[in-house]
Amino acid sequence: MLSVWGAVLIFLIVGVIFGVGGMLAGYILAPRRKSAQKSIAYECGVDTIGPTWVQFRTSYFLYALLFVIFDVEIIYLYPWAIKFQSLGLFAFVEMIIFLAILVVGLWYAWKEGAFEWT
Repeated sequence: MLSVWGAVLIFLIVGVIFGVGGMLAGYILAPRRKSAQKSIAYECGVDTIGPTWVQFRTSYFLYALLFVIFDVEIIYLYPWAIKFQSLGLFAFVEMIIFLAILVVGLWYAWKEGAFEWT
């Protein structure tokens, strides 16, 4: 039993070392010289016309977020649908609850006008 948890502890320590080590190496190795050339916006080699910092409409972000949410829903639905007959009633009720939560989220997004393209 201890050997199993020892392996988990070693894995956790190595993961923390890799994470902290990567950030520390980036901090140490990053160039520190600032110049005017590095401060300009880079847009595929073309100089920008007008203000560089343009605010995007939040609706674009909302469309992407809703797409990701319902895409993840499909990721959960697919394995469930493959094993549907062998899972039984409990799994069916769980999936109905899961879908109900997603429908409530869809209803809320629709009510807030998230799908209105303006």
